Amino acid sequence: MASQPGLHGDRTIVRLPFAIVAQLCGALLSLAWGSVPAHAASVTASVTASNVKPLIIAKLQDLDLGSVTLGPGVWNNATVALSQAGTLSCANANVVCSGATQVAQYNVQGSKQQAVNISAPNVTLVNQSDSTQTLTLVTDAPASLVLANSGFPGSNFSVGGSVSINSTTAAGTYVGTFNVTVDY
Repeated sequence: MASQPGLHGDRTIVRLPFAIVAQLCGALLSLAWGSVPAHAASVTASVTASNVKPLIIAKLQDLDLGSVTLGPGVWNNATVALSQAGTLSCANANVVCSGATQVAQYNVQGSKQQAVNISAPNVTLVNQSDSTQTLTLVTDAPASLVLANSGFPGSNFSVGGSVSINSTTAAGTYVGTFNVTVDY
């Protein structure tokens, strides 16, 4: 180190060997390059979210096929059917249908313009006089519907069904329970 006199006092000059100066410059350049942001790439994506109201289902009325009177003789497979629209089919000459009929009817509420899937599996009907005697009601339900509005008043749909009877079907009132399910 050397001192040089000057007007404002002494100055100290520090002389470093070239190798140390080169290392310091390299370190400073390295820091400078590390702080420069890298060239980044970006892309945008759209985001969509749908909000739907929970479904509410309510029974409005039960299904009733009316009364069926069996004719004489030995015969099989007479079908009595009630369509979703409420049309009774009892065209077999071995049976006579009478009495009031009605389709099962349900109301479903949810979000407007959403498709709702409907499931109404077949129903086992049990003779109320003899629980060993049963009939199978094959349901006639829509597979789906589109809700016309949000919430109340909702949309109604009907479920009909058919039973196959024969000359040995036991007399009595046959009763069963629907398991109707709706989902988006």
